[in-house]
Amino acid sequence: MIFDVLVQGGRVLDGTGAPAFPADVGVVADEIVAVGRLDGAEAATVVDASGRHVMPGLVDCHVHGDALAGDPAVQLAALRQGVTTFVLGQDGLSFAPATTPGTLAYVTRYFAAVNGVHPWADGPLSVRELLDGHDRTTALNTAYLLPHGTIRYDVMGPAERAATREELAAMLARVERGLEEGAAGLSTGLEYAPGRYADAAEIAALCAPLGGLPYVTHMRAYGERAATGMAEVAAIARASGAAVHVSHYHGPASVLLPPLDAALDEGLDVTFDSYPYLRGSTILAMVALPARIPAADTERALEILASEPVEWDESLWPRITLSHVPGAEWAEGMTLPEAAAKAGTGPGEFCRRILLDTRLSAGCVTARPDEGPEGEESVRAILRHPAHTGGSDGIYVGGHPHPRGYGAFARMLGHHVRETGDWSLAQAAVHLASHPARRFGLPRRGLVRPGQIADLAVVDAAAVRDLATYESPRVPAAGVDDVLVSGVPVLAAGRLTGATPGRALRP
Repeated sequence: MIFDVLVQGGRVLDGTGAPAFPADVGVVADEIVAVGRLDGAEAATVVDASGRHVMPGLVDCHVHGDALAGDPAVQLAALRQGVTTFVLGQDGLSFAPATTPGTLAYVTRYFAAVNGVHPWADGPLSVRELLDGHDRTTALNTAYLLPHGTIRYDVMGPAERAATREELAAMLARVERGLEEGAAGLSTGLEYAPGRYADAAEIAALCAPLGGLPYVTHMRAYGERAATGMAEVAAIARASGAAVHVSHYHGPASVLLPPLDAALDEGLDVTFDSYPYLRGSTILAMVALPARIPAADTERALEILASEPVEWDESLWPRITLSHVPGAEWAEGMTLPEAAAKAGTGPGEFCRRILLDTRLSAGCVTARPDEGPEGEESVRAILRHPAHTGGSDGIYVGGHPHPRGYGAFARMLGHHVRETGDWSLAQAAVHLASHPARRFGLPRRGLVRPGQIADLAVVDAAAVRDLATYESPRVPAAGVDDVLVSGVPVLAAGRLTGATPGRALRP
């Protein structure tokens, strides 16, 4: 028995939900070829997993590494949690397909505080070109969702109206081509511009070609209004027959779980992802701008901000911590009232000023009204639901991001397994690896068994924990020191090896 890599002496959690069992894992090229007692085996590389668990590489179902998957700091943040695959193209806004420079410029500017600025795309960009650019250039695998907002802007610009028949046909053609080129589904961001101007009929029509791949949605409403958002999700599922996946499902469990269970009882194919924190993070414009200001039309929005009084919701100000303020980095990590006081102005005027100065590209972390024990209980109840998969909603842009990109999966593996008992470690492997791999059609991933691709995380169940906090958000997690991607060690003794075997995954 001669292997390229031998992961030796650990306890295997195979991703089926079965209990851990002692076994070695033999890898040849990028494939698992043997799982069991491999006494006497030889290998060019041996990973000693004694005292640790060998799990399938985890899948981050919702993450904003679109421009940053090649950044070693982002790779380290993911791998130190056992994450080997990013699902990109979230919230209906990313870089492809963009057939005009104007589309790429819009999505880059509007979502700069979330996705960052793409390191090499500067013109029209296809899904195939985007995926090819990720292939073997990073330590992480990447899958990509077709972003509805990008497609809509490419066809309709910032129009705040329903699509015509001709426009819908043009959008549908882009969806079909993107799927042919390897997209793993379709995403919407129904609180962002221009996605929020689409109705359920438009979205259902664009779901028609998905063929079992998921429609992934940042719903139109969350929290106390989540039932309204889920009602639209269910209507789209009924009209299109599509499988649906709800992004970062958050809010009171008493509000969130009944409509989800009703949809499942009806026979609709519904899953969701969530992260184990109560605060959110997004672009400041989405949180603060009144609905009357056309955020998809940047120049018009800036003109209104510069020349007209703005009716701010002043109850927001104490809940906003600035995460990304280009040109005023001194304000990052401060609440908006704190930064305004330092600037010698009121919160509303300071918000107006930074939106103007950054051309709407500032980012923030937002406290939600349900912080406290009840909110934590809701997080736990939502995680335990069988339709759950893990997503960090990680944002890596700015000087003071939300800690979830650095700690969400480690927190689920540590706090929610070891400390609260919400899952067993075997159940965690299902929620965080095998279930999402099936959901997004990721080929030969999510299980530890012969014939699967060797994406493997070696986890110390007693030590795995999140270390990033709201005060110090960029601290990598502890307890995952060895990771393989496509059979190649990418993390060894807690450090990046420099290898970039990550594949662009096409369903």
